[in-house]
Amino acid sequence: MRSSAAVADGLGGFAVSVIDLDDPGPQEVLVELKAAGVCHTDLDVMAGAASPVVLGHEGAGVVRAIGADVHHVEVGQPVLLTWAIACGSCFACVRGNQVLCESLGLDRGYAHAGATRSLGGHGLPRSFHLGTHSAATVVRREAVVPLPKSVPFASAALLGCAVMTGYGSVVNVAKVHPGASVTVIGCGGVGLNVIQAARISGATRIVAVDTNPGRFALANRLGATDNVLVGPDDPFLRRTATEVAALFAGRGTDYAFECTARPMVGAAPLAFVRNGGTAVQVSGIEQEIPFDMALFEWDKVYINPLYGKCRPSVDFPALFALYENGQLLLDELITHTYELDDLSKAFEDMRSGRSAKGVVML
Repeated sequence: MRSSAAVADGLGGFAVSVIDLDDPGPQEVLVELKAAGVCHTDLDVMAGAASPVVLGHEGAGVVRAIGADVHHVEVGQPVLLTWAIACGSCFACVRGNQVLCESLGLDRGYAHAGATRSLGGHGLPRSFHLGTHSAATVVRREAVVPLPKSVPFASAALLGCAVMTGYGSVVNVAKVHPGASVTVIGCGGVGLNVIQAARISGATRIVAVDTNPGRFALANRLGATDNVLVGPDDPFLRRTATEVAALFAGRGTDYAFECTARPMVGAAPLAFVRNGGTAVQVSGIEQEIPFDMALFEWDKVYINPLYGKCRPSVDFPALFALYENGQLLLDELITHTYELDDLSKAFEDMRSGRSAKGVVML
């Protein structure tokens, strides 16, 4: 089978090319993609790729073929793709940390070259073992989650990373409690889902912090109760933290979540939480950054989780149910849709902040 796909060129750019897909092998599934999310991580993959790789790690579509030993989905079934690909039996999996699977999951990036995917006859890696910026993809069975027909493909695509990361960081990691106060630093695709997960968890005060005032309307729609705009002269957010603390008698909030992926604010959530509070670095900063250890004083906790500790068999059914009963807002998150040939425009809109969450329709 042949498929159009956005392929990073190993030089920092990409092109839409035609790739070849073989039939799925044992324990594999061929999925015709209908929608794929656009994420800042896609830019990181493109910039870091030393050789061609299919972009995209958020997606939803329809099963078109299955290999041997695939029994949980059938041809014609709508599905969501997840990069929490887990064996279910290793040290991490049996302890409930499927996202840290030692057998299938630790090689997350784009180094895995699948023999059934090729460009000009050469093995072609896929971002996060998925490669969703493509008309079709072949993935392991563990990457495929049955999708209720009640969830549109465009909305479902967001569940695969941005929604799961934000929701899981609140529910699985921080375990935000009813009545809590929360600060969310950065109101992009992940931060907006931290906001609505905090609302769903029963937080009564949710402070949205951003440099872009245009993001506050959607943040408020999803559950933010207060908005604090970051000034241009506050790169480490210390003055902003003081402003937020003033809303809580100088104490700070119970929880703070960093969702910007900007290294200079990696330590910032510690400045926003009260003594004994919990700071969560959600956005996956990987650079070395300096830390003022005084920020940890007075029993503050700092957590740096992966993918919201995603447990596909538990979390995705819960997210489907929350969408169906109106608590989880997905359709509202999509500010722009694009065709695959317009992926460059999608990246530009995301970089500029014009798009909270863009989706490529395939």
